[in-house]
Amino acid sequence: MKSRLLFLAAMLLAVLPATSQDWAKARLENSPRHLEWVKVKHGNREVNCFIAYPEVKDKATAVVVIHEIFGLTDWVRGVADQLAEAGYIAIAPDLLSGAAPGGGGTAELGSGDAVRKAIQSLTPDQITADLNAVVDKVAADPACNGKVVVSGFCWGGTQSFRFATQNPKIKASFPFYGSGPDQPEEIARINCPVHGFYGGNDARVNATIPTSTELMKRAGKTYEPVIYDGAGHGFMRAGEAPDASEANRKGREAAWKRWKELLKKI
Repeated sequence: MKSRLLFLAAMLLAVLPATSQDWAKARLENSPRHLEWVKVKHGNREVNCFIAYPEVKDKATAVVVIHEIFGLTDWVRGVADQLAEAGYIAIAPDLLSGAAPGGGGTAELGSGDAVRKAIQSLTPDQITADLNAVVDKVAADPACNGKVVVSGFCWGGTQSFRFATQNPKIKASFPFYGSGPDQPEEIARINCPVHGFYGGNDARVNATIPTSTELMKRAGKTYEPVIYDGAGHGFMRAGEAPDASEANRKGREAAWKRWKELLKKI
């Protein structure tokens, strides 16, 4: 009986969704930094955002963190806290704000399938408007030096690349395992360098890199993709988990090192 219960427990752990991240939540609860929720309003819309502040003497650059297809999870909030630990203001908007019954967002939607379905219903215009409002909000923060960059993971990686075509104010875009725009007229609007991060075992996304490379080169834009051998899709999250594979763990560590080096140059 005992062995059967252990087997069932193991099976349950195996199927827990990416949104079940107790280890990420525990890290947040132990953070010494100032973390808070803020509402960013534009028009008739209100976007719930999580913001993390660094413990620094001078004004800091801000990083907009766009969540995965799983919505604004504890892990995404943890990324914001780790960016604050590195010396940056980090703001992570819940782009699913208002998508749940009663006006809630990611947390109220509950299941992974409900979140993914809601994500797919978002329009590019709404996403852009939300992100524009978030950029303006954080750029005007008294603790910000006025410089804002955008980053994103998975679905958010694609959105961070796309947003570079929409907002000329951002200083850099950091897409993590997301595809880029495939129309020359979109690429032509990019006004900042794009630094990509990709897992070696992610053929679906990596198949888009040659097109992005060619289009960005043709338009005279800066695009620097780096592929981390052996890492899978979502390696930034998977590489932080207690049961991380060696390839995902190493990929995450190398990507964080590169990311922080690039941020220092903004």
